[in-house]
Amino acid sequence: MENENILEIEGLSKSFGKNHVLKDINLKVKRGTVMGLMGENGAGKSTMMKCLFGIYNRDDGSIIVDGRPVNFSGPKEALENGVAMVHQELNQCLDRTVLDNMWLGRYPTKFGVVDERYMFNETKNLFAKLKMQVNPKQLIRTMSVSQRQMCEIAKAVSYDARIIVLDEPTSSLTEREVKKLFSIVDDLRKQGISFVYISHKMDEVFEICDEVSVLRDGEMIMTKPTSETNMNEIISAMVGRSLDQRFPLVDNVPGDDVLKIENLSTQYAPYLKDISFSVKKGEIFGIYGLVGAGRSELLETLFGLRTIKQGKIYYKGKDVRFKNAKEAMDYNFAFVTEERKANGMFAKGDLIFNTTITALDKYMTGPALDNRKMKEAAIREIHTMHTKCMGPTDSISSLSGGNQQKVIIGKWLERDPELFLLDEPTRGIDVGAKYEIYELIIKMAKQGKTCIVVSSEMPEILGITNRIAVMSNYHLAGIVNTKETNQEELLRLSAKYL
Repeated sequence: MENENILEIEGLSKSFGKNHVLKDINLKVKRGTVMGLMGENGAGKSTMMKCLFGIYNRDDGSIIVDGRPVNFSGPKEALENGVAMVHQELNQCLDRTVLDNMWLGRYPTKFGVVDERYMFNETKNLFAKLKMQVNPKQLIRTMSVSQRQMCEIAKAVSYDARIIVLDEPTSSLTEREVKKLFSIVDDLRKQGISFVYISHKMDEVFEICDEVSVLRDGEMIMTKPTSETNMNEIISAMVGRSLDQRFPLVDNVPGDDVLKIENLSTQYAPYLKDISFSVKKGEIFGIYGLVGAGRSELLETLFGLRTIKQGKIYYKGKDVRFKNAKEAMDYNFAFVTEERKANGMFAKGDLIFNTTITALDKYMTGPALDNRKMKEAAIREIHTMHTKCMGPTDSISSLSGGNQQKVIIGKWLERDPELFLLDEPTRGIDVGAKYEIYELIIKMAKQGKTCIVVSSEMPEILGITNRIAVMSNYHLAGIVNTKETNQEELLRLSAKYL
């Protein structure tokens, strides 16, 4: 008789030195189901998956796939045995086509030559089967994050994967794209494929998952069918306490206009077109829109990373046109980027380096950098941001994604910025840490600092802002007062120029 469980993890333990990251973990995933995996940043979710994929050697316990004990030597062997993972930070060859990325490492040959016709036909048929509109010959670099993600899922299916791990798959997707993703997951589930769905988004877990498991501090706290639990129970299991409210009270009082944008357009594609708005001192100003609407491009232009073709930017009444990030920083601007691994941190540096890099002049003693001052700064921001780490000399790449984000925000806090640009600041961050970042943003606004926040999470943009600008196809579709708007109006505006 066929085992109903496609994956069984029994007694899994893993330590790094004296740090016990996983403690006697048990998890069972049934065939043709979606298992939600939740937990705070640093709870052990990524470590558990790395043990499954053979990236880490486990200290104890067993992993059984399809009734057979396995001990994979790495992700390639796992993939060849029907276990695949779609990472939050997509690892793709950006300057190669969809076709090349799909077949990388397993090119089919005919008479000793790569059989491109076979590759193209197989890929085209696979996309048709999955109801995906993708051109196999398109360069990965020219695709949206959601399209790239769909390609990774298709690649997993092409390996005949029976288990697919999705790590924060919707962190950069719009609601429409999330629905498309869920439709694909649902179709594959009906074909008997199982998923482990790692997410911090409660609503999605209840919508797509059959069961949910919660990790806290390396221990499995609960596993329940989603129909038998609720949001409060999951939050309590995750953080060890109950969160009465999802968002803090937004009680800042914005002052006079401090930033004014007039008829702003950019020189190079993608082109921002004739954008005008103003932001007040001490205001939390949200920017919403679909992926590809121009939200990130707008922040990059304000920070001097994109060339202005026409229009004006006034800051404190002065006409400013930053030619680079250094000029923006001289005016006390700060910018937390969306892609933290690509341009938000130095992956090979420790927490001291990553915390102090934006304000090195603060840590000088005479003509030289003072290591003691730099270490004190890193420790200060670790405490301020409640970053989970062993200490300031940890490599930032050893931290979970959410804790990396805390370090990145901390490095800008060291500059005590007056205008803070935050692009998806809580992407990939757990519910407890999100609340802390919301509190920090509101606290900064109450101190008179101006915060411009880009978010693709509708509840978030409605939960922590004073006003919201909605972008659509690189135009400004409208500005609304947060207390007077709703999700329907934001969606209507986001489709205005489509």
